[in-house]
Amino acid sequence: MTASPWMLAGLQALLYALLAPLLVGCIRRMKALLQNRRGASVLQPYRDLYKLMGKEARVAHTASPLFRAAPYVVFTATWLAAASVPLIAVNLPTAMLADLIVLVGLLALARFFLALAGMDTGTAFGGMGASREMLVSALAEPAMLLAVFTLAMTAHSTNLSSVIDSQLAAGLVLRPSFLFALGALMLVAVAETGRIPVDNPATHLELTMIHEAMILEYSGRHLALMEWAAQIKLMLYGVLIVNVFLPWGIAQDFAPEALAAGLGAVVLKLLALAALLAVAETVLAKMRLFRVPAFLNLALLLGLLGLLSHVILEVGT
Repeated sequence: MTASPWMLAGLQALLYALLAPLLVGCIRRMKALLQNRRGASVLQPYRDLYKLMGKEARVAHTASPLFRAAPYVVFTATWLAAASVPLIAVNLPTAMLADLIVLVGLLALARFFLALAGMDTGTAFGGMGASREMLVSALAEPAMLLAVFTLAMTAHSTNLSSVIDSQLAAGLVLRPSFLFALGALMLVAVAETGRIPVDNPATHLELTMIHEAMILEYSGRHLALMEWAAQIKLMLYGVLIVNVFLPWGIAQDFAPEALAAGLGAVVLKLLALAALLAVAETVLAKMRLFRVPAFLNLALLLGLLGLLSHVILEVGT
């Protein structure tokens, strides 16, 4: 007996929202263990969101209606972007929306409203965070698009389901272009999700804040939606990395056994990626803001090398 495709599409979107705080909790727990600290429970992000949802949302007198609407737009756009990335199965009814260009566009929409919200109240922190966010995005998006085009040229499609099907059909093949694209996407993911060494999600210091500076004026349910959207974005990039470059285990049909295997496979891959991120954030320090362009230029170079290696080594032969 197979599950309903539309039900699976809704379940996949729901899993993104439900599992994203757990992924953040696992990363924090792993970092605490690596730093010889007891650390909080892996369920602590759920408690934080629940506490914020129960608090009253306070809004500055200088804020416009955009400030109130931005959390809902940012959360919805990020959730829709995540729902377009195959999580446990491919070829779902929403596969037509699972396009790499649509994914980049939805993330850009969320970033646009996040930056506007940061500047809306007219505070120095908000404007500083918005300008830094635009600097990072201006350098990160070209690198991400180069990595995306490398995948699209290999699969002859920008559809994520088609890219994953192409990977599965080709089997275990070592492609230099994919290695370069993977490196570029991982560097972009670190920058876009505000992780060390680009940003520190656990600090409120003026000299280091990027994402936190833009949401400093939010409280209550508005802050909960912003934090939840950031957690979903982290999971989105994690799933994009493990399911596009290492798609083995993802379900290609809707049988219960295949779906259970797909869920188990993506959980194990995400845990491995979370462990890698925890180790990297433990051994690396936060870099100066003026070194971030060099960091993202490396991602751009890797993406360009991936595109050129595909043209020279694969298309040329």
